[in-house]
Amino acid sequence: MPNRPYTYTDFTLSVCSKCLRKVEAKIIIENECVYMLKRCKHHGMEKVLISTDVPYYELCRQFIKPSEMPHRWNTPIKYGCPYDCGLCPDHEQHSCLSILEITDVCNLQCPICYADSSPKRTTWKDLETIKKMFDTIIKNEKEADVVQISGGEPTIHPQFFEILDEAKKRSIKHLMINTNGLRIANDEAFVKKLATYKPGFEIYLQFDSFEKETLLELRGQDLREVRQKAIDHLNKYNISTTLVAVLKKGLNDHEIGKIIKWGTEQKCVRGVTFQPIQHAGRTKNYDPSTERLTLSEVRQEIIHQSEFFSSDDIIPVPCHPDSLAMGYALKLGGKITPLTSVIDKNILLEGERNTIVFESDEALRNKVFKLFSLNHSPESGFKGLKDLLCCLPKVILPNGMGYENVFRVLIMKFQDNYDLDVRSVKKSCVHFVTTDDKMIPFDTYNLFYRDDKEAYLETLREEITN
Repeated sequence: MPNRPYTYTDFTLSVCSKCLRKVEAKIIIENECVYMLKRCKHHGMEKVLISTDVPYYELCRQFIKPSEMPHRWNTPIKYGCPYDCGLCPDHEQHSCLSILEITDVCNLQCPICYADSSPKRTTWKDLETIKKMFDTIIKNEKEADVVQISGGEPTIHPQFFEILDEAKKRSIKHLMINTNGLRIANDEAFVKKLATYKPGFEIYLQFDSFEKETLLELRGQDLREVRQKAIDHLNKYNISTTLVAVLKKGLNDHEIGKIIKWGTEQKCVRGVTFQPIQHAGRTKNYDPSTERLTLSEVRQEIIHQSEFFSSDDIIPVPCHPDSLAMGYALKLGGKITPLTSVIDKNILLEGERNTIVFESDEALRNKVFKLFSLNHSPESGFKGLKDLLCCLPKVILPNGMGYENVFRVLIMKFQDNYDLDVRSVKKSCVHFVTTDDKMIPFDTYNLFYRDDKEAYLETLREEITN
């Protein structure tokens, strides 16, 4: 009997990349890669690369843990995923990271921007609206793990510090500012005031490349000097910082190892997040058919280019394994010691029910650990890696060590109209808070709910109803 040229492994639902109608999809393995095959009756067949690493894709299927729910649901189930976002009762993960956008205005107009922000936009959310958005997060989470203030460029909001004060009044473990760094580079007094919000405060700093031409293509400006000045100020005041690199295949993916190494040498940097371009918002000079990066490709480049992390050190994040991968290490006396690989997978899947205690520097270096049911932390205010990713076990470090000894690498691969997988959407844990009391997953917000896109979504909903 004739055989198909692939192995059929699974079935899911996706959307047509052209019209966003829901379609059935096969997951197949062919030529040592994982693909999604989907067919729209209006636009025909599509074949989308999902993973270049079959063993890692299969490993993600094993990183399953009981779903952690929000304390309330925001929208009913009516049209089915992904058309009911809000969160609806069919969702399978609470908000590990809640994003609050305070403005659409930006002091850059990056050719790549999922929010389509720019100096030409004029929308600023007022303080009362922002308070209500904070309240939405807290109603859902009771105690929020991580809240990220974003935009546009949030640091240019006229009530920026009042907004931070409102955040600090609420039960938020960790507060982040998503910024392009221009104000941080050019206003040291501003940075000095930011330092007063420590601990539990972090800068999420745009940092894509060391190369002029790459920055011109991604950001529209040569920002090398700006980035260095921003890091100099953040180092001076030791404000915890995550470098965020948006990746485009063939443009800056060769710089992954260099960015990691440079980050480990900065006093203020606690890690690097790599974010492949999501085909949403403004994506000039971007061809998703040739320039998309899968999570597995980024992971393979981290392993290939980095002198610190091996394949055992970059693992799926249990709350959303298809879209998140992580590696943790410790910075001790100028040495980087990977941590993730010494933690048994079952401990990770138990999450906060376990605590890992590293008793000494020597134990860290020798990767020796014991498990205890302890619930204390160093006086530095750092309460453990668990505070930064809700599904991690709590990690207790030796006395005198704190968050500044942590270094993490995280891959955040947001799905778009090409690779959207409803199974994965249901596990999304990065959510935008809206002005109408909703929490919407990052993947679907940029496809269906941002700006005027919900008008077209109503058309799709009408088709379902009729």
